[in-house]
Amino acid sequence: MTLNAYFETGFELPFRLTDEFTKQYPHVTWDIKQDQFTNLINATPRLLSGDNPPDLIRLPTLVSFAKEGLLKNLDGYAEAFGWNSWPVPQLNQARVAVDGTRGSGSLYAMGLNYSLTGVYYNKELAARIGMTQPPKTLAEFENVLAKAKAAGLLPIMQWGSAKSGMGLAFPLQALMASIGPIEPINDWIFQKEGATIDTPSNLEAARHLEQWIRNGYFPPDINAIEYTDSNARFVKGEGVFTFNGDWENANYDKHMPGKIGFFLMPPATADKPPAAMSAPLTFGIAAQAKHADCAAFFLNWVATDPTARQINVSVGGSNPGGPADAAMPSVAKGSITSETLAAGAVINEAGTAMDFIANATSAIFAQGWTPELQKMVGGRQDAAGLLKAVQAEYLRELSRE
Repeated sequence: MTLNAYFETGFELPFRLTDEFTKQYPHVTWDIKQDQFTNLINATPRLLSGDNPPDLIRLPTLVSFAKEGLLKNLDGYAEAFGWNSWPVPQLNQARVAVDGTRGSGSLYAMGLNYSLTGVYYNKELAARIGMTQPPKTLAEFENVLAKAKAAGLLPIMQWGSAKSGMGLAFPLQALMASIGPIEPINDWIFQKEGATIDTPSNLEAARHLEQWIRNGYFPPDINAIEYTDSNARFVKGEGVFTFNGDWENANYDKHMPGKIGFFLMPPATADKPPAAMSAPLTFGIAAQAKHADCAAFFLNWVATDPTARQINVSVGGSNPGGPADAAMPSVAKGSITSETLAAGAVINEAGTAMDFIANATSAIFAQGWTPELQKMVGGRQDAAGLLKAVQAEYLRELSRE
């Protein structure tokens, strides 16, 4: 049996998992294609509705595909494998109700793991500007950003090319959650009736980001920087901080072992719990997939097999999910993965996880956030205009979905 799969370029984890799966089940092999995330956004409808639909595919978004009947409803597999008894946050982001809102309803995807985002920092450079411990408030963080700039260092390395998708969406959403509540953000992502991204607290967050751009906290060529180049430059010592996710842990531990730290985006006030973008690495099965049962078995195996869970943590750097009582694989003491797993426990305890604003609709990242944030970098968009333009694009897309 050969499973037909589409993965996202630049991420080793799915390939390592499929290799291990074939090692344990030699009668299953894989025909894997890969592409950039933004290309997958455009190609997924065609792939799902084609003559040879994928048995397994990395999903940039899922609501429109579920509503159009292009994705397999996984409720039967959830019942058979016992997924419904797993912690609720693992599955609710992949549920779609009859009215098209996310967060409840039938299951249309599963995560290979459950990522966490935050702020990574170069310990050596941070020490040079007097940062001996992670900042506890937004004001403290902005103070060290200013110190980095004054010291002649690049405060934040980030990517921003249209091909990779604008990486300023990461610090923007982190600022939104630092300043305001997360519920309106998740409502907007889940397409709840009347939801808007253009809220007073989000406007304040966007104004902070606009000021960071004006202050020169990001590389001047950010609109041309690819995701992989941003990471390569960061591990070579360019940038004190970068906003990213735990899928880069293995890369950081490999190239700068013990020299990179991690902290959750600090809240605006010390009495407010931190929040973070934390979402499953989502994969789905085409409605007309030839080997749907095997693909579903693979998704269950990823979360329950001890070797697969160890690969997930060692290579993916993220929580492998699965049953609540499943043992957490071992991690090296002092590794960056040990820091992000500990931070994830803080977010779980506080209940302050968010999906990504880039995932709100199938095209909002490519048609809304990326071009509008690129305009802001070029001085042709301001904070208020950014939110109004993205909200208008969001409503335009919802009217078509």
